[in-house]
Amino acid sequence: MKLPKEFLLSELLNRNVKGNSALNYGNGENVWMHPPVHRILGWYSRPSNFDLKRNVWKLNQINQIIDNDIFVKGDPAISDLATLNRFPNLIEASLINSEGTKIGVIADFLFDMKTGNIKFYLISRSNPKIPGSSRWKLNIDDIVDQQPGLVFCSCISLDDLSLIKSSLKNQFLKKGKKIFDRFDEMKNNATNRLEYWLEEDEDINQKSDFKQNTFYNNDEEESSLRNKKYDDPWI
Repeated sequence: MKLPKEFLLSELLNRNVKGNSALNYGNGENVWMHPPVHRILGWYSRPSNFDLKRNVWKLNQINQIIDNDIFVKGDPAISDLATLNRFPNLIEASLINSEGTKIGVIADFLFDMKTGNIKFYLISRSNPKIPGSSRWKLNIDDIVDQQPGLVFCSCISLDDLSLIKSSLKNQFLKKGKKIFDRFDEMKNNATNRLEYWLEEDEDINQKSDFKQNTFYNNDEEESSLRNKKYDDPWI
């Protein structure tokens, strides 16, 4: 089976590692990477919950991926968690904006399966382990600096990044905002129509008053002429 060209770290870690002789090396636990050049070198798996050792794999040891299993070639390097924790890692690092404020956490990344080069990172607003949470795309060019546990970017908020996966809560808020925007639009249209009707009615009333005044004025003039006619002794 042909390996995918690009792969998510989360998909790599969620799969069980198996050897050629059907040996089970356990599920992936964390990544082995080189942060300065944004490249993944490999990952390590945990044989069992009670085992203190870890099996470290290089990326080029992947032979094939079938369903939930990753089949590897060769033997792993044996290490322990205390040693591996000293390796630099950007996963779950805090994302700091241009104003020095934390705006998210690095939760995942997409990488090239052949070279290991990271294409972009995925950002979570809070705890990345919460299932179904939203993910924003952070490009490599947006990163201006990095330190252990910290990544500094040029953006101000997550709204400046592209939303890759929207949570149910975020979808609900978006739909709610659309409903309120639609309601405001309908309210504004109704207000404009009401103002137009009031202005039109006012114009009609003014014209009606003008005609009534003209009518009454004509009657008064005709009545005064008649009175003058009868009162004039020369007629």
